[in-house]
Amino acid sequence: MLVSTLAILLVSVRAAFNPLEHSGPASPYFDAPEQFGIPADTPAGCTVDQAAYIVRHGSRYPEPGSFAGWQALFNKVQNATFSVQPGPLAFLPDWTPPVDDAPHEPLFLTSTGAREAFDLGVQLRKRYRFTPGGSNFTVWSAGQQRVVDTATYFLRGYLSQGNYLSAPTLNRGTAFVLPDSVNFTFADSLTPSTSCPNYPSGDTGAASANAFRSSFQANVAKRLNAAFLRGLTLNATDIGPMMDLCGFSDEIDGDDRFCDVFEPSEWLDYEYAHDLNYYYGSGPGNPFSNTVGFPWTKAVRDLFVVGPGKAPEGAAFIPPPLIMGFTHDNNIPPVVSALGIWNTSIIPGVYPLSHTKPNPLRNFRASYLVAFRGYVALERLTCSTVPTSARHHTAGQQGSTPIGRPLGTFVRVRINDAPVPIPGCTSGPGSTCSLNKFSAHVDAQGLRAGDFAQRCGVTQTNATSDVTFLTRQPDTARGESAVVLSVP
Repeated sequence: MLVSTLAILLVSVRAAFNPLEHSGPASPYFDAPEQFGIPADTPAGCTVDQAAYIVRHGSRYPEPGSFAGWQALFNKVQNATFSVQPGPLAFLPDWTPPVDDAPHEPLFLTSTGAREAFDLGVQLRKRYRFTPGGSNFTVWSAGQQRVVDTATYFLRGYLSQGNYLSAPTLNRGTAFVLPDSVNFTFADSLTPSTSCPNYPSGDTGAASANAFRSSFQANVAKRLNAAFLRGLTLNATDIGPMMDLCGFSDEIDGDDRFCDVFEPSEWLDYEYAHDLNYYYGSGPGNPFSNTVGFPWTKAVRDLFVVGPGKAPEGAAFIPPPLIMGFTHDNNIPPVVSALGIWNTSIIPGVYPLSHTKPNPLRNFRASYLVAFRGYVALERLTCSTVPTSARHHTAGQQGSTPIGRPLGTFVRVRINDAPVPIPGCTSGPGSTCSLNKFSAHVDAQGLRAGDFAQRCGVTQTNATSDVTFLTRQPDTARGESAVVLSVP
């Protein structure tokens, strides 16, 4: 009876505070909570006719460095003779790292990551209804395998319909793969920071995060050591790997025991260390962040201005109404910087983020932005007033009357599903921004970002400061390729 009561209490606590929603880049995907009071539903009277997403790859196995930390923790436990009291740490003597194919698994997509990508494909097909049955569809991907795999699983979810094995020209997905981590693509890339020589000089994220971790990890270790009767002593350097294992173990094999080891206040400190890492590393706190995020943002703005089914003059390729780009975690915050969001507040003292004291009023949170399969999305909406009189349908005629009065075209931003207002531009339906004002906003942000090649200190004469890959064919001479996927 006591065990059942404790189990119920534990479930209740976890339901009220979920560590998996405070684990930064180790969080399996979850929808960010509503912010600024803006509901996620498309505003009444509006239809999304074009959208652009830049998406982190799905859940993966650890990087080699992280895996080495898990192995070190495992070896420390296995080489100790100790006793542990009943409670959240009682599983430790039987614990093994959640990687059973070490030569292959680190860095690659997990089954959870594949499902996250597939689910996003299904979700966006249903949300926008852009692609009729049998239509072909193109997405863009950075070059590392986990990113390409995310793109292809997304395509499978988006295009899974009917059986087209006997129709080889129909229902094909194409992943336009751009080279990853090279210095000759410049801004025309889904990993532009690697082509910006000055970018690392503005990165203080790791130092800021490590300094903040040093303020709490030793105390956490001291608290946990009270559970050991003898033989094992945890130290501050053990705490990081243990907290990482909450998210990773859950998404790899469903083991969430590490999630229950730490208290909510400790999870909030862990989360804030990641916030600092991304804010000052690749987000608004890095002065070159908006420079590397602006070219993609401008390219999407240009496509929104001409509208779906069109492309700017001289383009060789017209992208689909749903523009999907797949990349890595550090390439998501620069888009936030380029849009000028999550870096201003009417309440003083929120931004820039404090290096020592988390402000609970901040909206910039790594867990909401760079969780596995996290994304920033821009939507183009065509809106009309909602009719207040009765609607009438005439037999044999599709549609009904009366229709609302046209209001115009608007833009809104979603981050992990939650709408986020564009500063100073929220007068449209559902706090959206008119397309004209959004275009002007992007131009103003471009003045802050500067020219990519000049500001980044690129010296090559052939350097480009623009994103062109959305409106052209792959260039094999640049290491680009097209992966065609048949989805029966």
